[in-house]
Amino acid sequence: MSTLTAPTEAPPAAPGRPVYRVSGRRVLTSEWAKLWSLRSTWITLGLGLLFLVAFGLIASSRYKSGIGSGHMDRDFARSTAVSLSLFGTNFAQLALGVLGVLVTAGEYSTGMIRSTLAAVPRRLPVLWSKAAVFGVVALVIGTLGVFVAFLFGSRIVSGTPAAMDFSHAGVVRSLLGAGLYLGLVGVIGTALGSLLRSVAGGISVLVATLMLVPGLVSLLPSSWQDDISPYLPSNAGESMFALTHDATSLSPGAGLLVFLGWTALALAGAAYRLLRSDV
Repeated sequence: MSTLTAPTEAPPAAPGRPVYRVSGRRVLTSEWAKLWSLRSTWITLGLGLLFLVAFGLIASSRYKSGIGSGHMDRDFARSTAVSLSLFGTNFAQLALGVLGVLVTAGEYSTGMIRSTLAAVPRRLPVLWSKAAVFGVVALVIGTLGVFVAFLFGSRIVSGTPAAMDFSHAGVVRSLLGAGLYLGLVGVIGTALGSLLRSVAGGISVLVATLMLVPGLVSLLPSSWQDDISPYLPSNAGESMFALTHDATSLSPGAGLLVFLGWTALALAGAAYRLLRSDV
């Protein structure tokens, strides 16, 4: 006697893992998540914001207390509410630039860059995303800091020769220019970190470029200084947010173009090394 057996059904196939395509938006999202996962990001951005506000208020308070004493330095006595509020820019640029170096060079020092480039084999989107994400963050922090510093600093110096408010010509432009300058410094920091692949090396070059080179150029003959000094990164950047200009400095538009050129040069060097050399 034959027995009939019912056909057994094949077990359902396990659902396959979804296939993710590398896209610019996903790379940006990844870099955004990595940036905010680091404790150093919060600490350094907080320091940058603190430098902008605290030093701006300290400079304004010092001007207010010393304006009638007769012992104030002549250059400081000619300050405006804008220049006093932006006194902390030189300190904030170091904090934001150093964090930019850490964003890229830090991955090389820990070896995490191998995982990053394995997920994004084309490489360059990683550099563009890191620079864009941190550049925007530095821009927002810098702009927020200078506006807060001016808002309170202008109240401190109210009633003095330095008094100004947002309605004065050039004030908003100067404050926006300072925020943009700090954002671009952050981008340069990320480029130097990717180019040199060393935290110490990137920070050293950044500090030398922004602070030491202008001092060395000042030792050159005066005729050379006039031709070279306005085009240095720090001096071109300062012309972006200076309220007044003279024959030895660039206009805000020219300063922006020169500083953008330095930024593009740093990014180009980082991109070339990223494409030409192994991790």
